[in-house]
Amino acid sequence: MSSSLMEAVDVEAPVSVSWSLWSDVTRWPYFLHHVERVDPIDESLFAWKLSVVGAEKMFVSELTEVVPEDRIAWHTTQGVQHAGVVTFHRLSDTTSRVALQIEYEPHGFVEHLGALTNLDSTLANYDLGQFQRLAEETAKGVGGPVKR
Repeated sequence: MSSSLMEAVDVEAPVSVSWSLWSDVTRWPYFLHHVERVDPIDESLFAWKLSVVGAEKMFVSELTEVVPEDRIAWHTTQGVQHAGVVTFHRLSDTTSRVALQIEYEPHGFVEHLGALTNLDSTLANYDLGQFQRLAEETAKGVGGPVKR
């Protein structure tokens, strides 16, 4: 059984700010609560380390599409089955919408429970809220990312 989620957030920051935060995969742990680290392997491959309910998961993903200030898409090449895309939409000179879509194959009791109860969607909304806060602070010039 594959699971998917789609969430979006409006951000009081230009697309260029939202894009700059998402386009650097090493910044993802600053707003994706379950991601401990993302390490670039080369221009298109990167290794993830996640902590999910006390269990660590590691996998490798490949960037499949990068269109500046428009979209970033990826899929796993090793480890868990996971694919995602984040898109950036200009609402005004100072406001953007960031939309996240993820497809994954849940494994184990916790992941199946998250998919069945929409907990994964709730967590994605939380992460987008963290991203919104970071992007808005960055747009206002209120410091840089600080790891939780």
